[in-house]
Amino acid sequence: MKIVIVGAGEIGTHLAKKLAHSNHSIVVIDADEAIVADLESKLDVRVITGDGAAPTVQLDADVPGCDVFFALTSDNYTNLVASTVAKKFEAKRTVCRLHQALEAQNFLFDFKENFGVDEIFSSERLAAVELSKHIRNPDSQSHRVVEEIAGGFIEVIELPVPPQSDVIGKSILELNFPHRARICVIKRDNEILIPSAKDILRENDILTIAGSQKLITDVVGLIVPRKRKKEKNVVIFGGGEYGYALAQTLSASGGEFRIRIFEEDRDRCDELADELSNVTLLNADATSLSALTEENVGDADFFVATTAKDEDNVMTCLQANSLGTTYCLSLFHRADYADAITKFQGRMGILAAVSPREATSTMLMRFVVDTFQLLRKLDGVELIEVTVAADAPVAGTMVKETQWPQGSVLVGLWHSSEVVVPSAEDRIESGDSVYAMVTKKTKRQFLDLFSE
Repeated sequence: MKIVIVGAGEIGTHLAKKLAHSNHSIVVIDADEAIVADLESKLDVRVITGDGAAPTVQLDADVPGCDVFFALTSDNYTNLVASTVAKKFEAKRTVCRLHQALEAQNFLFDFKENFGVDEIFSSERLAAVELSKHIRNPDSQSHRVVEEIAGGFIEVIELPVPPQSDVIGKSILELNFPHRARICVIKRDNEILIPSAKDILRENDILTIAGSQKLITDVVGLIVPRKRKKEKNVVIFGGGEYGYALAQTLSASGGEFRIRIFEEDRDRCDELADELSNVTLLNADATSLSALTEENVGDADFFVATTAKDEDNVMTCLQANSLGTTYCLSLFHRADYADAITKFQGRMGILAAVSPREATSTMLMRFVVDTFQLLRKLDGVELIEVTVAADAPVAGTMVKETQWPQGSVLVGLWHSSEVVVPSAEDRIESGDSVYAMVTKKTKRQFLDLFSE
């Protein structure tokens, strides 16, 4: 594939490094001569100095007809203009980075439609999804998160059916599951079943279930006897874009969380107060042990450090842990820091270290997969992602119009800006990403439906 990356900052450089040893043709554009020189000395890719939104620079980078164009600078408008120009030059797919605050306004102004961009994303939201996954399920006894797919919009979990469950002896049809949630696989003893609506659930079945975060919570409540939920006390260090994205993500889950944000900048506190109505803003410096003590951070269930300074993040987590906070999580902008902390997280009292670079590049890699991507191997089945080719048998058809191979089940459909667990009435289009559970025996037959 011919791939062009505009922006050699944290995100762009990390992606270029991942792709550098592949068989793809990679061109990186950045306006900073020093960054370009440094990248040229470290990676075997073509690097161009210039404005990635300028038509002359894009022509020099062979953007016309390229397979994927990534606009990954830290400037929203450079990315939007660069993506629009690339699309006019007939780049096959354009992927545009926007900051969380602007991406959140897409419902007011459709950036994809108005700028002619194929995909938009926010690295802040992707990191927030990773952090929220650990907050919602730190050591869940009822279920475990297997994977989060489609940019974090769909969650795949494994859930054992407990002996006292009300669903025992009922068929899947009788459960009255939410419309966009699905039991994908039943593991029963040593047998793996891709279930139909008539299959009866039994005690100790292990169910693999897919749905949005909210629907997954509802489904778990149907299967596991309900207990009175305890509100989770979450303290966020840093009211920047990552902290804001995390607070917004958790708030969207409902009233499950009591959220406080430490932010030293008074003006930023005022901005956040206008945006986040159910969040308490603390205008204080969380690197101060006295400030943490005064706000009873030791009583919190979670302390999450989201600032731009990795050193401050780790030190405040250590302080919160020493005060008694149950779980501490941290962002690390240097991926190697995140790897190091992950190795010693148990000793340091840090539940998880999340790298925005890694979370973003993992999502972006979905656009450079030639056929399909293996996301996770489970017992007897594989969770895969496949892109619908232009002349594929399923392109332009409704889900119900295809005879799907026995031993396969659709888990997710990423069409334009919409991500859903697909129903019979959904239409699959060329360029869509489809997520599925397939048995090894069925995989080849399933993939043939998506290729030309």
